[in-house]
Amino acid sequence: MPQNFLLCDRDQALLLPPDLRDWLPEDHLAWFVLAVVEEMDLYAFYRPYRHDGHGRAAHDPQMMVALLLYAYCKGQRSSRVIERECVEDVAYRVIAANQRPDHTTIARFRQRHEDAIAGLFGEALALCAEAGLVGVGVIAVDGTKVHANASQHSNRDYEQIAREILEQAAEIDELEDEQFGQARGDELPAELATAQGRRGWLREAKRRLDEERAVEARPIPRSRPERLLQSKRRLEEDLAVECAANAAYEAYRARGVMKDGRRFGGPPKPYQPPETPAGKVNVTDPDSRNVKTPRGYMQGYNAQAVTNMRQIVIAAEINVDSPDFGHLEPMISAAEQELGAAGVTLTPGVVLADAGYWHQAQMEGIVSRGIQVLIPPDAGKRKGSRPGWDGGPYAFMRRVLETEAGHALYRKRQATIEPIFANTKFNRRIDRFQRRGRSACRSEWRLITATHNLLKLHKHQQALATA
Repeated sequence: MPQNFLLCDRDQALLLPPDLRDWLPEDHLAWFVLAVVEEMDLYAFYRPYRHDGHGRAAHDPQMMVALLLYAYCKGQRSSRVIERECVEDVAYRVIAANQRPDHTTIARFRQRHEDAIAGLFGEALALCAEAGLVGVGVIAVDGTKVHANASQHSNRDYEQIAREILEQAAEIDELEDEQFGQARGDELPAELATAQGRRGWLREAKRRLDEERAVEARPIPRSRPERLLQSKRRLEEDLAVECAANAAYEAYRARGVMKDGRRFGGPPKPYQPPETPAGKVNVTDPDSRNVKTPRGYMQGYNAQAVTNMRQIVIAAEINVDSPDFGHLEPMISAAEQELGAAGVTLTPGVVLADAGYWHQAQMEGIVSRGIQVLIPPDAGKRKGSRPGWDGGPYAFMRRVLETEAGHALYRKRQATIEPIFANTKFNRRIDRFQRRGRSACRSEWRLITATHNLLKLHKHQQALATA
């Protein structure tokens, strides 16, 4: 008797048209993503397209959004990988309806709809709120360092940038001399152009400059010569701001009295700003910084998040500062705005954060809004208290955290927010931004956290279905 095997005939043609609904089980993540996208307001994606029907047909934005959301849920962000999966993976083929958008189309879609993609975070949060997952009795704030799409070895100082610009200009001159000889070659594109007092003033001026750059959100040029010129301009802006802040400080000291009427003590030490800009800037991603991590330094961003006890992210932003100091109140304000946009009228009850967020003025501002704050004044690795951090609010917070209720609340911080970063950076393998520039990385971070919320919502619905 011959062996009994299932027939495997690859030459057999399909007798009936395939039904995509038979390709995946009913509870598959792909069907959930498609259902979620149908509930979202995607007007911002449709608005840039022409309404007269002229031009080459584009892929439906609803399909492209579903494709991006599913890919990010699976931890796949490479446009080439997504293109390949649309051919090889059944779930991707179901989402794309057997269409095959190429990697250039996917990459340009992300670039063209950068702001709209960032808005998907609010849409996902609103769906979580409808499911009852956005309780805000206790929320936690923290940040994690994420690699930029740039190398530390691409950091250059002002002299190195100027030297490289001149070398490139010389190379262009040599090529044009070979091509045109003594002719001018006018038809070619144009060539490249060639301590608390004072320190507090300079630090505040640079902070305002960073905020202006964040609002402008200039895109990072693709060509290296343009990035060199932008990096050179940034260093010159830094020097101009430093000189202006120093001149303002000198004028302030020349008055002889402080703002409250008291007289100054001894004269300040003389200070002369450098003739050429100091510091370095990354010529691949000028917005990124060499940020400090527990394992050293990396070229990247400080990605911030606010979450509730169900590990739903209710605010996601990025900055370029290594420490978390000074970002407590901005993140709580961002969380309140996101909650309001999602239709959640509740006010957060308690905010949990680690010692790096201790900022007394910001903490007092949050408490004045009816929100309790639990932040230890001492880092966990420190033995004893910080020098000079005794009495007043420091002693009060230590007493609160030593109580049974305070200790029980603060113990929830690490288990609330740290697993989100671990799942994102290790399980989903998202530990580096793929695009360049503060605005592009912010859009990507909000998309990453939005897909995290969708995965939590999907798990919640599965639990309800099996209950």
